[in-house]
Amino acid sequence: MNRVQEFRKERRITQCQLATAVGISRNYLSHIERQHAVPSVQVAFKISDALSVDIDKVFFDIKNSAEVSYPKPIKFIDLFCGIGGFRYASDIAFKKLGLEGKCVFSSDIDKYAQEAYEANFGERPVGDITKVEAKSIPDFDVLFGGFPCQAFSICGLMKGFEDNTRGTLFFDIARIIKEKQPQAFVLENVKNLASHDNGKTMQTIFETLRDELGYHVDYHLLNALDFGLPQKRERILIIGSKKPFKMDWNFKIDKKKTLDDILEKNVDKKHYASPEIVAKRKSMHTATVTPSIWHENKSGNISSYPYSCALRAGASYNYLLVNGERRLTPREMLRLQGFPDDFKIVVSDCQTRKQAGNAIPVDMVAAVIERFLTMAF
Repeated sequence: MNRVQEFRKERRITQCQLATAVGISRNYLSHIERQHAVPSVQVAFKISDALSVDIDKVFFDIKNSAEVSYPKPIKFIDLFCGIGGFRYASDIAFKKLGLEGKCVFSSDIDKYAQEAYEANFGERPVGDITKVEAKSIPDFDVLFGGFPCQAFSICGLMKGFEDNTRGTLFFDIARIIKEKQPQAFVLENVKNLASHDNGKTMQTIFETLRDELGYHVDYHLLNALDFGLPQKRERILIIGSKKPFKMDWNFKIDKKKTLDDILEKNVDKKHYASPEIVAKRKSMHTATVTPSIWHENKSGNISSYPYSCALRAGASYNYLLVNGERRLTPREMLRLQGFPDDFKIVVSDCQTRKQAGNAIPVDMVAAVIERFLTMAF
């Protein structure tokens, strides 16, 4: 229990002002005030100092809160890491919570993803995770993993666990969790995972994580559009902890990016569609907003929105056009996924488009990690 909100209002300090002074996010502060999160002792002292009130008066059970202290640093592994979406997301979450995180192991089988990851994080991910013994992985506190979605995606063949090369990789996550016993995990996959095989796939995942491995588990379908990114990208987030928790999946995001924030000003001619394609599309459709992303579905119908439809590995380049005239650049696609502009592009445009299409929405996953970590330890 705490009296943060009471003392803050007495001093006419806004949530934004207090959060800035403490060095945490407004969202996290809101959860502390509503008794939905227990801050670390370090953060509790910072809040008390900012309010100019003795810590014992602000936090009734601060002595007990020490029992909820986080590891220093929080060690995590990054499975099926791609180009580092979880790495960026966790870094954002750790900083907002005033915590330190350290990646002790990463893995991805794609050599081009390995190149991009190494260029941006200074370490080359291990290759095929199926050939890695769980015992050889360093001890860690949290597992992050966006296990391959093609086996469950509508764009794929939806073979699920029958896809021996990709669908069964979830069980590699399970065997690593069983061996290493981390405190928590955060997993990401496509929307169709929940309905695949009439719900049997998700049932198997839950039975494995909850019944066989003994974790408390929850999941939710989220949309990147609701987290400040101008991309309609629906993804399932699965979270689990050894400690019982009740996750609040309602997020309030203040800052939202628009296409104006995403689109580059000077674009190479190679990204423009041919005059014939542009003329044909504009004869079929007229946009009501500018800028917009034009989307052509499999039936040839065209629609336009002030945001992008979901990026797809390999396909986005041809079915999404900016203002009906040009394709998205690799940098724009990375921005749509929440990657910072200092992300180094070290592979071809073709590979970067594929990587962006396979990536997670950084801002969305960061918000989930930030909130979940306060409940997982």
